[in-house]
Amino acid sequence: MKKINVIITIIGMLTGTVSVVRSQSNYTDKIWYNSPANAAVQDTAAGWKSDPEWLKALPVGNGFLGAMVFGDVNQERIQLNEKSLWSGSVADNDNPEAAKYIPEIRNLLFEGKYKEATELTNKTQVCKGKGSGHGNGANVPFGCYQTLGDLMLDFDKKSAYKNYYRELDLITGVALTSYEQDGVKYKREVFTSYPDQALVIRLTASKPNSLSFSMALNRPERFKTQAKNNRLIMSGVLTNGKGGDGMRYKTYAIPQLTGGTLKANGNTLKITKATSVTIILTAATNYRLHYPDYTNINFEKELDATTQKVTAKKYELLRQRHISDFSSFMKRSILHLNNSTNNLPTNELMLNNVQSQKEASLYGLYYQYGRYLLLSSSREGSLPANLQGIWANKIQTPWNGDYHTDINVQMNYWPAEVTNLSASHNQLIDLVLSLLEPGKRTAKTQYQMNGWVLHPITNVWGYTSPGEHPSWGMHVGGGGWICQHLWEHYAFTKDDAYLAKVFPVLKEASVFFLDWLVKDPKTGKLVSGPSSSPENSFYSPDGIKASISMGPAHDQEVIYELFTNTLKAAGILKINDPDFLNKLTKARENLARPKIGSDGRLQEWAEEFREVEVEHRHLSHLYAFYPGNEITMSKTPELAEAVRKSLLARGDAGVGWTYAWKIALWARLMDGDKALQLLNTQLRPSFEMDTKNNDGGGTYYNLFCAGPPFQIDGNLGVVGGMAEMFLQSHEDFISLLPALPTAWKDGSITGLVARGGLVVDLSWKNHKLVSASITAKNGGDFKLKYKGKITTHQLKSNQKVMLTDFTNSPDKD
Repeated sequence: MKKINVIITIIGMLTGTVSVVRSQSNYTDKIWYNSPANAAVQDTAAGWKSDPEWLKALPVGNGFLGAMVFGDVNQERIQLNEKSLWSGSVADNDNPEAAKYIPEIRNLLFEGKYKEATELTNKTQVCKGKGSGHGNGANVPFGCYQTLGDLMLDFDKKSAYKNYYRELDLITGVALTSYEQDGVKYKREVFTSYPDQALVIRLTASKPNSLSFSMALNRPERFKTQAKNNRLIMSGVLTNGKGGDGMRYKTYAIPQLTGGTLKANGNTLKITKATSVTIILTAATNYRLHYPDYTNINFEKELDATTQKVTAKKYELLRQRHISDFSSFMKRSILHLNNSTNNLPTNELMLNNVQSQKEASLYGLYYQYGRYLLLSSSREGSLPANLQGIWANKIQTPWNGDYHTDINVQMNYWPAEVTNLSASHNQLIDLVLSLLEPGKRTAKTQYQMNGWVLHPITNVWGYTSPGEHPSWGMHVGGGGWICQHLWEHYAFTKDDAYLAKVFPVLKEASVFFLDWLVKDPKTGKLVSGPSSSPENSFYSPDGIKASISMGPAHDQEVIYELFTNTLKAAGILKINDPDFLNKLTKARENLARPKIGSDGRLQEWAEEFREVEVEHRHLSHLYAFYPGNEITMSKTPELAEAVRKSLLARGDAGVGWTYAWKIALWARLMDGDKALQLLNTQLRPSFEMDTKNNDGGGTYYNLFCAGPPFQIDGNLGVVGGMAEMFLQSHEDFISLLPALPTAWKDGSITGLVARGGLVVDLSWKNHKLVSASITAKNGGDFKLKYKGKITTHQLKSNQKVMLTDFTNSPDKD
């Protein structure tokens, strides 16, 4: 019998904050460098080519305002973003001619006539209008997320400098630059405050009257800057994609001086011989997430009120309020491995890891950086993190910087619940709720069906239509997939009031699929189609490269999960709708389920088609294993083995986010060493500036994920996968250290969260669990699994159980 010491204590009201005491160097949880990013190098205008100096800058953000801090000496560049700044406008892209061709396409597919079916699908199953502009939507109605521009500080110096240092403190959210020049020690601090809704820049000098510089605000197009009333005011109007005016924006940059003088010089400000300067930057657009108008007519008054409040506060108070807020989230979870110290500049640490494959401090840093990026780009009341989070330096951002719902935006939020940033998840949920009415309109117009549908892309304008080409744009599973996040937030929080709020989306998504599904004449099972397995293709029996079929595994898995979660939610909420619930139950029971092919792999399509690209970047048919839970190691071992064989056949390559998904999948397979191998591959330095669809991955100088280009989903998805190495709760038990790599001999992680609202701290030594504490946000029974043994515990709300002495646990499951 396993020996576990158990101590139960009552704690106060749970805030989610974990107190961590460690004796480490001053570099702990900091990204740091001994050289700046070059602020004088101009970005290329090409939307699909990345900029190496921008990828050395350090990101700060509060969900609304983002900035990239270059930290250069003689000329500082702070590249700016406002999360809602999009070109484009509301547009009707639903195709009323599409529905009448669906039955014919299905019949052709069932008859094996893929050539004819593909030709008809390509002609008819597309959006109306220009759609996303094939990912170049800056000047079409779909629009594009764009840079707000740049705040430039020109110190008009060319003299040498020494003792240069810059850092990004991941706990406080403050970017620091310091150096010595002409006998004066200079320091800059930059942060973006959520409490005060402002970007704050503080410049100080060790000697009085040593700060002189000019300030300018600009962007690549559509702007006007004035120097007026001791401030810079930049404003403009973006295109609506229809030949007219679209979104309006406005930005203030206000310097506050200690000593020295301030005067306007054309459309710039000149500061002379100050001892310290605080620059307050605020910005807003006339956008609001409100269907169908999306317009805030009061945005300028609100911006003025915000600006007046923040400029009335002293710098010390602004800094204290920001750090108190930001660190309260960041301190909730800390990863520390092998008693490591972060005593190398981050770029050198990455290079060392290429050789050693065991720089333990890099893993903890990357884990915390992912949490930092999610918190900084997704705060209460803001839009969700997009393809680049909040940080984009282009007018035409890659793929419009939009919300891709065939993996990318979902991956952004994989770490939200498990790494104790649940509030950040709400922004994705708010976006989904705003899409309910547009998605119902699309279901009716595009397919003549009831319910709610979402395809592989959406934007801030309520876009729910298919894309411009069925090979990627005919992904009807997008709505089902994103509904997983509605359920997962409930699974972790157990908030019944929240569940009631999102239930209409779960129901309407289920209603759509009840109309959409048809019987396969060969099997009698219900299948989805015509549909793709996102972005992948196969050789059809009649000799073409095809992407559209009936019953692709991904759709079937997503729909099964959606029906399951909708039925669970209806039971919890005591929904009285027997007709709908009976139909849903019967349809779920008759869905075509995952199949194992003759080669032992999980089939991606209903038939054993030969892949065009065996090592394709997407892993859509493995959805039911992760992020889903229909397939598990304990419940369905044969299917789990088929997942493993599928992963082996897929290979280890991909793009940035592919590595993230594979790390999570191998963690679910309880192979921590393989997960670590892939993590090390993703952490290799990348200098690739051209966009790639395959053979990508890696990490840029500032730890941004190299897709390439930079996409934040890789950063955030890796953190979700790393969390699965330490804690899994997708079954009816909580598994502790299920995929701990051999190289991570000693360590601790605090503040992970299991489904049911259980906060978990773990500590291990020599690969053995030393202690575990479980704190229940909600009362109830839970099962704990370690090394194959399961114990059951009962906790009241806000109780904590401390487990120690696992010495009699077996070495293996």
